[in-house]
Amino acid sequence: MDHHTRSEPEQLQPEQLQSAPGTEQTARARMTRRRWVAAVSVGSTLLAAAGFAASQVIKSPAQAAADTKPPAADVLTAPVERRVLKETVVLRGTVAAGQSVTVAPVASGGEGAAEPVVTKLPVNAGDTIRAGQLLLEVSGRPVFVLKGELPVYRDLKPGAKGDDVAQLQNALRNLGHGTGNDPSGTFRAGTKSALQAFYAGLGYDPRPAVDDDGEAVKAAEQGVRSAERALEQAQSAADAAAPSPSGTPADGEDGTDTGGGGGGGGDSEARRAVEWAQEDLQTARQNLTDAQAAAGPMLPAGEVVFLPGFPARVDSVSGAVGARVTAGVMTVSAGRLVVRGYLQERQKGLVRAGQRVEILAERSGTTVPGKVRSVSETLDEGQEQDGTSEDGSDGERAPAATQGYPVVVEPDKPLDRALAGQEVRLTVEAGSTDGKALVVPVTAVSVGSDGKSAVTVVAADGTQRRVQVRAGTQGDGYVAVVPLGTGRLAPGALVVTGIRQAPGGGA
Repeated sequence: MDHHTRSEPEQLQPEQLQSAPGTEQTARARMTRRRWVAAVSVGSTLLAAAGFAASQVIKSPAQAAADTKPPAADVLTAPVERRVLKETVVLRGTVAAGQSVTVAPVASGGEGAAEPVVTKLPVNAGDTIRAGQLLLEVSGRPVFVLKGELPVYRDLKPGAKGDDVAQLQNALRNLGHGTGNDPSGTFRAGTKSALQAFYAGLGYDPRPAVDDDGEAVKAAEQGVRSAERALEQAQSAADAAAPSPSGTPADGEDGTDTGGGGGGGGDSEARRAVEWAQEDLQTARQNLTDAQAAAGPMLPAGEVVFLPGFPARVDSVSGAVGARVTAGVMTVSAGRLVVRGYLQERQKGLVRAGQRVEILAERSGTTVPGKVRSVSETLDEGQEQDGTSEDGSDGERAPAATQGYPVVVEPDKPLDRALAGQEVRLTVEAGSTDGKALVVPVTAVSVGSDGKSAVTVVAADGTQRRVQVRAGTQGDGYVAVVPLGTGRLAPGALVVTGIRQAPGGGA
C-alpha cells in the first residue's frame, strides 16, 4: 500500500461477512461511530456560524459607544493663487427701448366737446412706425408721431418761443416741410406754413390758434382801413388850411379868417390832426400785425407724440375703434435698446455709472458688453415677484425684481430688436484688483479673538501656521489678501478652508 495515499475505510463484501463469523457486528459498530462524528462536526459548524451572526447584532456597551463616536476630522485645503480678481454683482433685467411713451390723448375742446372716442386705429401691436405717421384718430382729430427728445407739455401756437418749438421745426424740416426764415425756436409764418402743409399731407385741417373764425384779423384790417381814411381827411384839411403860395390869405379878400381862428391857428390845428391820424394808423397796423401773427395753425399737445429715434415700435394696443378714451390707448417705444433692472439695498453701494457690464441673453446664449448708464437714488416701491433669488442667479426662468433702485445698462453695440421685452442676466464688474494679486477662497480667511484677519497655512509635513492678512477685493468666492508683518504667503501654498468629517472614522 502506498504510504502517500490516504487509506479508505474498508468495506466488507457479503461473501466476506459470511465466511468470517462476528465481523458483521463489528462493521455495524464502526458505521454508527462514523455517523456520530459527522453529526457532531455539522453541529459545531452551525454553532460557530450562529455565534458569528450574533456577534454582529449584539454589541457590548463599550463597542456601541465606540461605534457612535463622531468620525475623525479631516482638514480641507485650497492653494493660494496669484491672479486678477474681479468683484461682481449679478442681477436680472429686462430689455426695453430707451424711451417708452403711453399714448393717452385728450380731444381738444370744440364743437360738442364730448368725451373723446377712438374713431380710427390704423396700427397694431408689434408694428413698426416712422416719423410723421398717424397712430390713431380721436373724435375725428389725428394723433401722430414726430421725432424729438423733449416730451410735449403745451400747445404750440404762433408766436411761441422755446426749445420745444425748435424741436417741432426740426421735425417738420426732416419731413420735407421748410420753415422759411423763422429763427430757430420762434413760431412764425414759416413754421405756420410748414405745419399747415404737414396736416394737409395727413388729410386733416390743423386747429386754428385763435378759434374765432378770423374775426380778430378782420377787425384789425377794418381798423387799418378806418385809420387810413381818417389820415386822408386830416391831410386834406391841413392842405386847405395851409397859406397860399402868394402869401395872401386863402379865405377872404380882406385877409380875414372866415373860420374865426386866424390863418396861423387853423394851419397848426390841421397839422396836429394829421399827426394824430398818422399815430392812429400806426397803432391800427400794429394791431393787424399782432392779429395776423396770432392767427394760423397750432399744434395741440394732445395730437402729437415725440420719440427720440426711428423706426419705432408699437408695443401694445389697449384701445379699439368706438372705445372711449379713459386711459392709455397704446404704448410706443423708440430709441436704442437698453436693459432696465433693480438693485437691492445691499447692492446699490457697489454699482455706479460707468462700470462695465456683461449682458447675457440666456435663450440664445449670446453676450454683449455694456456699461451702467444710470443708478437711481430713489427707491422704487414696486413688489418683488415670487421666485427671484437674492442675487438673481436662480435659473433662466427667474423673473426680474420690480422693487429696488432702478438701474439702466447701455450696451456697447445695438441689441437685437427681437430681445425687446425679454429678460437677461446682468453681471456688473463692481471692482477689480490693480493687476494680479494673491487670492484665497473666502472661507480661508478667519477673524481671531483679537479682531485680526488671518489664514492658516498647512506645510508638507502637516504642520500649520497662521499668517495675518489684510483682505481686499472680493468676488466669485475669492478674496484678495496681503500678508502683514513677517508672515509669508506664496502662490501654491495650501491654506485651510474648512473641516471635513472623514467617512468611516472612529475606533
